[in-house]
Amino acid sequence: EQQYADLDKAAVERMVRHSARLAEQQDTLSALIGDQFDLLAEADFIRKLAQDELITTIHIDRALKAKQERTGRVYDKLFEQMLDGTVLLETTGTAIGKINGLTVMSLGDTSFGSPARITASVYPGSKGIVDIEREVALGQAIHSKGVMILSGFLGNRYAQKFPLAISAHIAMEQSYGYVDGDSASMAELICLISALIHSPIDQSFAITGSVNQYGEAQAIGGVNEKIEGFFRLCNARGLTGKQGVIIPAANQRNLVLHDDVLKAVEAGEFHIYCVRHVDEAIHLLLDREPGIADAEGNFPEGSVNGEIIKRLEAIARMTDPSRKDGESPEDDASVK
Repeated sequence: EQQYADLDKAAVERMVRHSARLAEQQDTLSALIGDQFDLLAEADFIRKLAQDELITTIHIDRALKAKQERTGRVYDKLFEQMLDGTVLLETTGTAIGKINGLTVMSLGDTSFGSPARITASVYPGSKGIVDIEREVALGQAIHSKGVMILSGFLGNRYAQKFPLAISAHIAMEQSYGYVDGDSASMAELICLISALIHSPIDQSFAITGSVNQYGEAQAIGGVNEKIEGFFRLCNARGLTGKQGVIIPAANQRNLVLHDDVLKAVEAGEFHIYCVRHVDEAIHLLLDREPGIADAEGNFPEGSVNGEIIKRLEAIARMTDPSRKDGESPEDDASVK
């Protein structure tokens, strides 16, 4: 009907892959037929300029690249600021209380991934976990929900024998617009743990994923754009062979990545880790054993989880000096 030229076999496969990417599922085609015809129209125009008989992957890829150049100017400017140090973001080394999160920004009908630094500070007190984005009215409802879940996780897992008495502040640094979604909650949790026990996080990684009150990693959206955004930054700075992205295992079926990312992964220059629980992410980011609880709920000495309990218990004693080591709230005369 549109009088486009025929596609060769490779071009048909390329369009199928593009359709799966629009649907964000490897085994599903997108119903956004109009977007795909727009792509074919531009690919056919490029074919005519080249005086080729059939539409090939070369024409389709050039059309996709042209659209990216037209709509990606805002991200290109942000990317330049990351490279020149205006936006603080590390892709090597370690840091305490700092982690690379992953966000998705939308502009018209185009989305692109952008890494973002998340920081946390922890000190004795009774304020609980304060979401700075929410306090200044930049954090939307779902993002605030994700932060509040962190309190439930910490209390349920670590504070069964003493009160959870900490003050903590979490922020997405150099973010000046509205923040929504809970896909940063796993990053925020590990950043909080790092600040709590003063254990450094490997900045070679970026992480995305939602977490529930039991520490299970939950699927998020925009996983392809998020991975490609961090890869672009690492590639521009120089791949070290250690850099990578941590995503929920439930998002594995959503991966339809660009060829440059796939080639780097196949060559071992960039890595994609799929995790089912926050403990797996802790092991990767802190390079330490998280520790598995025994039948009585005690974690091994020297493990990350064991150190978290020791630190939270010490903070609880600071806020209530009358409580002795190992004494539960029920033993307190005032509670009785």
